[in-house]
Amino acid sequence: MEVKIGVQHAPREIVLESGQTAEEIERTVADALTGKSRLLSLVDEHGRRVVVPADRLAYVDIGEPSGRKVGFGAI
Repeated sequence: MEVKIGVQHAPREIVLESGQTAEEIERTVADALTGKSRLLSLVDEHGRRVVVPADRLAYVDIGEPSGRKVGFGAI
């Protein structure tokens, strides 16, 4: 799953590919936003952990992974 995280007062969003399902990611985000956890913590496909304070979240976009585009476009 491709996950994009917007962080308040940060110029760029955080983008990661996660092996978790959309439902698992949504549950983790909901727990962070409802106060069950003060941090949003996700792990990407390479085992790296991304941790964002829940009160700094601007948005979380959960979508299908984008395939790599290879080749040349028509002129």
